[in-house]
Amino acid sequence: MAQKEEAPEAAGPASQNGEDLENLEDPEKLKELIDLPPFEIVTGERLPVNFFKFQFRNVEYSSGRNKTFLCYVVEAQSKGGQVQASRGYLEDEHAGAHAEEAFFNTILPAFDPAIKYSVTWYVSSSPCAACADRILKTLSKAKNLRLLILVGRLFMWEEPEVQAALKKLKEAGCKLRIMKPQDFEYVWQNFVEQEEGESKAFEPWEDIQENFLYYEEKLADILK
Repeated sequence: MAQKEEAPEAAGPASQNGEDLENLEDPEKLKELIDLPPFEIVTGERLPVNFFKFQFRNVEYSSGRNKTFLCYVVEAQSKGGQVQASRGYLEDEHAGAHAEEAFFNTILPAFDPAIKYSVTWYVSSSPCAACADRILKTLSKAKNLRLLILVGRLFMWEEPEVQAALKKLKEAGCKLRIMKPQDFEYVWQNFVEQEEGESKAFEPWEDIQENFLYYEEKLADILK
C-alpha cells in the first residue's frame, strides 16, 4: 500500500486528484495526472466526480493516492427524541491534521452530554496509527458518541502498528468495516457532485466486488 505522504505537484494541466480513465493502468502516467492543491484541509458538501473515481477506488495498490477523503453523516439526538442531521466531506494533504483528526477539530469539536451522537464515516482509506489514537481518545471522553467507519481500502495493513491500532478501535466500540459496492453507490449519490438537474447512475468499476472481498478478508484477519 502506498504510504500517506506528501507528493510533488504535477507539471501538467491534468485534473486535480482525478484520473484520465485511459491512463489508469499506467502507474507513471497516473502520477503525472495528479495535481495536488496547496497543503490544507478542504471541506464541502459534495466532492468532484474525478476525485471520487480516483481517490475512493478500492485498488489493492494505492499508488498516487496521497490524500484521505472523508465523507460524514452526523445525527444528533436530543433527550426529547428530536434528531438533527448534517453531512459533508473533508480532504487533507497529510501536512498537518489528517482528515480524521480534522473532523473532530472542525466538524464536531465538542460534545453536549445531553445529546446522543451517531456518526458515520465513508473514508477512502483506513486510519493511520496516529489517527486511530486520536479517535480512541475522543471515544474515551465522549461516551455518548457512536462511530461507524466504512473504508474503501486498508492503509498499510501489513504493518504491526497499524494492525494493533485497528484492533484497539474495535475494542473501544468503534465499528470498522470495508465499503461494499452498495456503499460506494451511496457515496456517489449523496456526496458526489451531479450535473444540475441530472443525476447519473453509479457505474461500478470492473474489480469493485473482488477488491471488496480481498479487503474484507484482510480486515477480518486483523480483527479476529
